[in-house]
Amino acid sequence: MTIEFRDVHASYDENIPILKGVSFTVNDGEFVAFVGTNGAGKSTTMRLMNGLLKPESGEVLVDGVPTTQLKTSELARRVGFLFQNPDSQICCNSVREELLFGFRALGALDEEAERRVDDIIAEFNFNPNDDPFLLNRGTRQLLALASTIVVAPPVIVLDEPTTGLDFRECVKVMDIIRHLHEQGTTVIMVCHDMEVVADFAERVIVMSDGRAVDQGPTFEVLRNRHTLRQASLVPPQIVDISLGLSLMRPDLGSSLVACANTLNEMEAAVAAAAGRPEAARSKPTYATTAPGAEDAFEEGGVR
Repeated sequence: MTIEFRDVHASYDENIPILKGVSFTVNDGEFVAFVGTNGAGKSTTMRLMNGLLKPESGEVLVDGVPTTQLKTSELARRVGFLFQNPDSQICCNSVREELLFGFRALGALDEEAERRVDDIIAEFNFNPNDDPFLLNRGTRQLLALASTIVVAPPVIVLDEPTTGLDFRECVKVMDIIRHLHEQGTTVIMVCHDMEVVADFAERVIVMSDGRAVDQGPTFEVLRNRHTLRQASLVPPQIVDISLGLSLMRPDLGSSLVACANTLNEMEAAVAAAAGRPEAARSKPTYATTAPGAEDAFEEGGVR
């Protein structure tokens, strides 16, 4: 299932535009992260994907069909949505009822739905009788995620899924999301944590002032300091370290460090450049160029 934006303009108030001609495509099975500062238009973009908001002009298409031509129930079957705050999503008086809510709203409450809810209760180790509003923040986030994925939408849209979570809770949530992606679910995620983006996303779309200012494979984008400065973002430390090593050791950096395409490859290249090849976790493969590397350093050294 593909999601395509074609020159989309949107606002909550006609006098205050939020999106200003945004275009991109998310293809079936991708894991795409949207990054940018607060107010860049990321959450508005997410809401356009599942019909919570309609474009003022341009088109948002789900599998080639404009969202303006799809019923809310049709969009809900295709695109699951996780709010940044689980309290904006949870609405039932027990965990089990919360997990059944999506099936009931879709008119699909049957024995298969009951079985899937039982399975996810066991998988997440929930108490089905718990009051969701008495759970801690991390468990409420897990419940909101579980209620989104239990109906098995082919696309899940996640608005800051790790906000407010401690490290253990963050790891648990992202492991579940990674597993879903490995099973074929298309994942679209807004995330402010660049380490999480580097660890999980295959592709990144950078937003600034209501526009998509850059997009591409994760480490091509994270190496492009010009784009990141434009969007007021700071790349993960491993990117700074690798680019610093490529400056100090051009014999290694140009062929190893600066051209790594995944976090594992970059960490392996950094270890090799630092004289610790035994620390490399995988054998890297390399791109032929390092897009954005020329913008990676301010005059006088690593920024």
